[in-house]
Amino acid sequence: MNQGPLSPPVAAIRPHEVHSPHGVRVDDYYWLRDDARTSTDVLEYLRAEDAYRVAMTAAWKPLEDQLYREIVGRIRQDDSSVPYRDNGWWYLHRYDTGDEYPVYARRAGSADGPEQVLLDLREHARGLEYYDVGSIEVSHDNRLLAFTEDVVGRRQYRLRFKSLETGELLPDVVPDVEEGVVWAADNRRVLYVEKDPVTLLGLRVRVHELGTDPAHDPVVHEESDEAFYTSVGLTKDRRYLLIDSSSTVTTEVRYAPLGDPALVFNVFLPRSRGHEYSVDHVGERWVIRSNWQAVNFRLLEASGENTGRRERWHELVPHRDDVLVAGFDVFDNFLAIEERVAGLRKVRIRPWAGAREFHIDSDEPAYRMALDANEEVDSEIVRYTYTSLTTPRTTYDYDTRTGERVLLKREPVLGDFDPAQYETEYLWVPARDGECVPVAIVYRRSLFRRDGSAPLLQYGYGAYGISSDPLFSSSVLSLLDRGFVYAIAQVRGGQERGRRWYDAGRLLEKQHSFEDFIDATRWLVAEGYADAKRVFARGGSAGGLLVAAAANMAPGLYRGIVAHVPFVDIVTTMLDESIPLTTNEYDEWGDPNERAFYDYMLSYSPYDNVTAQEYPALYVTTGLWDSQVQYYEPAKWVAKLRRLKTDDRLLVMRVNMEAGHGGKSGRFEHLHEVAEEYAFILDQAQPGRE
Repeated sequence: MNQGPLSPPVAAIRPHEVHSPHGVRVDDYYWLRDDARTSTDVLEYLRAEDAYRVAMTAAWKPLEDQLYREIVGRIRQDDSSVPYRDNGWWYLHRYDTGDEYPVYARRAGSADGPEQVLLDLREHARGLEYYDVGSIEVSHDNRLLAFTEDVVGRRQYRLRFKSLETGELLPDVVPDVEEGVVWAADNRRVLYVEKDPVTLLGLRVRVHELGTDPAHDPVVHEESDEAFYTSVGLTKDRRYLLIDSSSTVTTEVRYAPLGDPALVFNVFLPRSRGHEYSVDHVGERWVIRSNWQAVNFRLLEASGENTGRRERWHELVPHRDDVLVAGFDVFDNFLAIEERVAGLRKVRIRPWAGAREFHIDSDEPAYRMALDANEEVDSEIVRYTYTSLTTPRTTYDYDTRTGERVLLKREPVLGDFDPAQYETEYLWVPARDGECVPVAIVYRRSLFRRDGSAPLLQYGYGAYGISSDPLFSSSVLSLLDRGFVYAIAQVRGGQERGRRWYDAGRLLEKQHSFEDFIDATRWLVAEGYADAKRVFARGGSAGGLLVAAAANMAPGLYRGIVAHVPFVDIVTTMLDESIPLTTNEYDEWGDPNERAFYDYMLSYSPYDNVTAQEYPALYVTTGLWDSQVQYYEPAKWVAKLRRLKTDDRLLVMRVNMEAGHGGKSGRFEHLHEVAEEYAFILDQAQPGRE
């Protein structure tokens, strides 16, 4: 590796053959993969890349510091969540001024009753570069706490316990678990999913009894198919334990009565490829969300003796071609249903009997409404959250009997923020094949003219059926207040327009995601929403794949691109079953051992399609301990870009040596990265930059 004072690192070329059933590819930078993360050469290269970033961004440091102060200055320092009631206690988390990590607590009797600290993350995170709590579960008798924590950033949690009577941590520690756990009825045993330390797949459900050796924890379920994820849960009425086995397109649920000391699980309905379902229980009925004969899902109910007899399920909410049943919550007297209609997420209330069903209203063109903490099945109140590009996250309690809506909290935005100063639009943009792509945009009214003069930042994701909703971000205000238009392109591969929208952006249809994103950009420019010379794109993980592919396919369209932990070496990764999570991804991307998928992935893989051409300025991030997108994918991509690109535009890579997929932990620490990203964009957006 060669590096001058202000010259970029040059990674050594060490040709390596990558074999497949369809031929051999040569990867010059395969050597950057070090699963042990101990190679001197690799670590030296990564540190050199980060040092180069620091040097090349030094001129922006005053702007970065200013942006950081702006962003942090909008955040209320001493803040707390809205308490919710569960099993006789009110639960919340709160921050004190200056704290990176919250305190989890509960209050007795009422929302403002005496407080008991459950877990002080400030104490647990002290001295650590990274700390995250995955799950916090209180025993049924309210006396014990089970929690999972990650101290590396690799989503490899360890299970720990605390006495809520004495405040002492118990000696039991169970390593290598998934984040979710659930208590058995005896308040002595906890069900968890064991995680393979190499593949990071959770294939076995074990039971830990307090005071025993975790090495001997019995297995109550073992998943044999490595395409499936496994999780544990509890029905809302606390009558049944659940084990959920899910792949991209198939589900199988097992259940056991909570009071069964033997923990014998029965299959709810045997898996059948292509059938996805989820269940909950209330009264004497099972409620099932299913895509059986319903591409956009429907809701059904079944009695206990008919769980495995699909033909005897009774339809509650029928299938609709234009409405996706995205989720549901059960109550004694009604169902609360999350629906996605014309790109937007809404909440519908359906009483079990009597009154007619109805939607909870909204009066903005683009928003997201979602069910929140509703832990008590006998409640007549539905708690939900609401947000838009101009409305901070807002929590409401809705009385289903009277229609009264009570505002509990709107996330505070300090400073001179006034939502009336901003305008949001929800646009339907024509794609090249005739489809229309929903695009939500926001801008500051006083600074925007639809004359092609505004800089644009466009975000996209488009994978796994995950929808990119128009959410409020106080950080984005720093761009809007400098004249930017911010756009969210709801490209195919997400589920904004229903399941068909998702299916049209995966497997052999993935090209639609890239074309939608590019076509949305071109339309916004053509319609005067953006300055053609100051267009930026941003995406992370699978969204990083999206923007990296756009950089290859339409390099002249973007002035700069921000790619967070981008999934860019798709073919090599999907050929290697030893890489964490690969086998779970075949139904999303395809199995490259099959020729059709191999050729198709190869046609768009960003790493494989880097060529000798001009590229946008690029700001790339990676985390050494990333479990979702291995650090060497962005590293190899950057190395190859440095060698082949024909322009002299900026290319930097931020390397988090102590973090994983989500970057640094802590409330404020990651905002330094946001500020640097925005400084990159603003620097590149200066007039005259070419």
